Amino acid sequence: MMRSLLYVPAQSERFIAKAHERGADAIILDLEDAVPEASKDAAREGLADAVAAVRRNGARVLVRVNAGERQREDALAACRAGADGLSVPKARSAEEFAALADVLAPEEAKAGRAPMEFVAVLEDPGALLDAAKIARGPRLIALSLGGEDFALAIGGEPTPEVLRVPKLMVHYAAKAAGLLSLGLLRSVADYSDLEGIKAAVAEARAHGFDGASCVHPAVVPLLNAGFSPSAEEVDWAERVVARAAGGEGAFELDGRMVDAPVIARARKILARR
Repeated sequence: MMRSLLYVPAQSERFIAKAHERGADAIILDLEDAVPEASKDAAREGLADAVAAVRRNGARVLVRVNAGERQREDALAACRAGADGLSVPKARSAEEFAALADVLAPEEAKAGRAPMEFVAVLEDPGALLDAAKIARGPRLIALSLGGEDFALAIGGEPTPEVLRVPKLMVHYAAKAAGLLSLGLLRSVADYSDLEGIKAAVAEARAHGFDGASCVHPAVVPLLNAGFSPSAEEVDWAERVVARAAGGEGAFELDGRMVDAPVIARARKILARR
């Protein structure tokens, strides 16, 4: 599970030092937007220490690489540093991920390490319309829509109303391909609106999203709680699965009919505990 993915600027020793204490399922060390151009080389060179520091409590570690000419060396540095995967911004085609996998494969073989996984971040309308094709790229585990950049690309504002449809389109493409779907139906930039974020997490989970990224540690507990089954859901699921074990094809529970898809949903809830 990746309920919560916390962005940490890869050049910030202060944020890196505390990242492992935040409780996030994954830490995204950011080499892209959070790092000034003058600091990008130093941030890349410091990845080995940064990866080791942020994974001390067992979080998965991703590195958000730069797009364009920096991507190759960023990816190789992340691989050598031992990161589990890459967050790839401005994704536009499945072929990009095939090329990136080809770049990494010799380095992974040399190090005797597992292949790196990819999270694709779609950030423009062309990528949105090709989301289903992009989702077929190798090593992909998740799709997400970059709300701020997408709004910029279409000349719009990153409001929930503007982002709702494109985020759902990417969500459906992820689910059709059997990938994780990451995001809220709003921008992650307004991290101070904790009540709004809590409501957005509940909305996203109702739609079937698996988790979301955040830029502030105060949001991590909201994501972890909201994308986890509640005690009431677990109780219901346990009763459904126990009743289904008796071999009934369909039955009534709590005044509602339970059949095959409901039983399958109950099992999924228990698997997420």
